[in-house]
Amino acid sequence: MVRDDWPEVASLIYKGTNHWYQSHGMNAIFTGAVEDTELFCEVYEDLDPGCCILAVEQSSQRIAGSCFFHPRETHISLGIMNVHPDAMGQKIASRLLAHITSMADDQHKPVRLVSSALNLDSFSLYTRAGFTPCTAYQDMMLNVPKAGIDHAPSGLNRVRNATLADVSKMVALEMELNQIAREKDFRYFIENKSGIWHVSVYENDTGDLDGFLVSVQHAASNMLGPGVTRTDQQAVALIHAELNYNRGRSPVFLIPVAHSELVKTMYQWGARNCEIHFAQVRGDWATSNGVVMPTFMPETG
Repeated sequence: MVRDDWPEVASLIYKGTNHWYQSHGMNAIFTGAVEDTELFCEVYEDLDPGCCILAVEQSSQRIAGSCFFHPRETHISLGIMNVHPDAMGQKIASRLLAHITSMADDQHKPVRLVSSALNLDSFSLYTRAGFTPCTAYQDMMLNVPKAGIDHAPSGLNRVRNATLADVSKMVALEMELNQIAREKDFRYFIENKSGIWHVSVYENDTGDLDGFLVSVQHAASNMLGPGVTRTDQQAVALIHAELNYNRGRSPVFLIPVAHSELVKTMYQWGARNCEIHFAQVRGDWATSNGVVMPTFMPETG
């Protein structure tokens, strides 16, 4: 992908994603202007220049498919992939995927992704390519009152806004709990040059971090994550802080289904389920310790 491709790729993301959900009896994911989805091009090119591959029809030069990927110190993450509705059945997705898995094999790195449990086509695409589902997540949405969430969980006094001095501690914590590294992501979120990111950290008595959580506010993506914490209680405090940063909005966030007490608390606050996703890995995988909250913007974990 080059800069001139951005409008067409954004249109493909918008129309391809909405077509799948609407053709399966669900609501559209993107409801604003098509141009809003240029967010994916902007953020992903900021983080990983040149890391989007395209499938282009030779006769018309129309973009028939696109896939972003994110090389990191410990792995390669697969970002958003789309195929034009008119180009279905041509094995475009499998060919895009093969390009990235081949690259990962050359670098001896695992490939990680988060995929919809509702989309059996994509589930089959990934499992046929050697991916293994490792963790299930409940996608939850909460309409945050303009006055904010009035529940005050324990540990809230430990939560503060992140600074650049926290980056190395965030990297160390995620490596300990989730065995991956992505330092430049955390620096990018905290620098927040685009004005759409916010980061909270959970600081313990010794000045070290026991958790962090990011959120993004944009017309094309309003989510909490990525984030990791040692305990459910720390996750609750960070979620509370980031939800209140999103007062009057309806952010989506992913909660690991195995953390039933955390899920129960979200229900008590008024959250509702909107989808199920699987974390999948092709290659080495280590069980995560603590609470891991992935996101779709950006999908670098």
